[in-house]
Amino acid sequence: MFRMRMFPGGTHPHEGVNGKAVNGSNAIVELPAPARVVIPLSQHIGAPARAIVAKGDAVLMGQKIGEAQGFVSANVHASVSGKVVSVEDVEVASGEKVPAVVIENDYQNTWVELHPAQRPESLTAKELQEIIREAGIVGQGGAAFPTSVKLTPAQGKTIETLVINGAECEPYLTSDHRLMVEKAAQIIDGLRLMMLALDVKRAVIGVEKNKPDAIEALRACCTGVGGDGITVMALPVMYPQGGEKQLVYATTRRKVPTGGLPLDVGCVVCNVGTVYAVQQAIREGKPLVQRVTTMGGLVNNPGNFLVPIGCSVGNLIDACGGLKNDVRMLISGGPMMGMAINRFDIPVTKGTSGVLALGKEAVDPEESPCINCGRCVKTCPMQLMPTKLDLLLRKGEYEEAEKCGVLNCMECGACTFVCPAKRLLTQSCRQGKKVIRARQKKEAERKAAEKAQEK
Repeated sequence: MFRMRMFPGGTHPHEGVNGKAVNGSNAIVELPAPARVVIPLSQHIGAPARAIVAKGDAVLMGQKIGEAQGFVSANVHASVSGKVVSVEDVEVASGEKVPAVVIENDYQNTWVELHPAQRPESLTAKELQEIIREAGIVGQGGAAFPTSVKLTPAQGKTIETLVINGAECEPYLTSDHRLMVEKAAQIIDGLRLMMLALDVKRAVIGVEKNKPDAIEALRACCTGVGGDGITVMALPVMYPQGGEKQLVYATTRRKVPTGGLPLDVGCVVCNVGTVYAVQQAIREGKPLVQRVTTMGGLVNNPGNFLVPIGCSVGNLIDACGGLKNDVRMLISGGPMMGMAINRFDIPVTKGTSGVLALGKEAVDPEESPCINCGRCVKTCPMQLMPTKLDLLLRKGEYEEAEKCGVLNCMECGACTFVCPAKRLLTQSCRQGKKVIRARQKKEAERKAAEKAQEK
């Protein structure tokens, strides 16, 4: 059974004493909103939202403060009530500076007037999609792709299966686990509503077997095994089980083509946190202004917190009683695919699944020459040859690396993790992809300019 549901490659990172076992049983605790929140207008894939408030404006909790610009974009809402003190550029976890709305909390928690959907089961798919778009919901697994776009298939594409990611395969992270245990009924309800929005009859939730309580809770909320078109599938514990292509293959046996999307094989993939946010938007009328985030690793009291969007990493650390003495690195996200951060004032966004404080294990060791053991090739879930790509990219042979599939690298970090020579294989691919895409963009602009001159 394990092999039947396994995707190619993968590994199982060891988490040590501060991993999932520590936080998996910690119930979600609501984090009080701080005195000031910093809400980025770009916390999603696509065009940044445009600020529709200005300094001095009074705002209510849940009020729209940033308006989506274009189809692939997302609205942004206030997570507290209070007064806008500035609209300014701030640094986010990626190291980029983006516009943000800074709000001074009045501690009144005064909500904007909410409009829950009346009899949502009778709404059309388009009407449900519009509710989700207005609520500013994006993928909460980390990619932060606007959910309304995912639920609006391109013309000519037929969706047959909605695949829900409850794998949470990254070490240390337990926010999805706790959400599935504590909000199983809302997740199943939200899933049914998303099935209506997509007009599909089949959905599958993939959950790794190391979360038996989550599997049991979700199954208890279904009307029988597959009876309502929903299947809760227990999957082997293997990283990166939560990758879109890997999850689609593990749950449906459909292989997403090279360079393709789950859409190409009749699937749409969403995270369990996203499903919960959809349920809250439709049933309660609430936009996405909070999310569950894990604070783990070397903190005094690790936990899972329901945090207001725009609170800082420092607020989370304080809620956990501070850092331990041997912390060497802070990471936004998981240890395999997350981003190292060096400031406490980095804001929590819609895509912040966790913040981790790690020790010496997080510091890159000194590299040594490749020993040609092939472990990275065996482990790569995209069936690439990381060692060859690394060699090509370090030599600057970008065209050859592109031919060898470097753009298909999902940057999961599995190859770097298993490399006995401690080669920074993932980092080579990440930097190489940036160079190749920059060249592609420059070439496209050159051709467009030439075409314009011909006219």
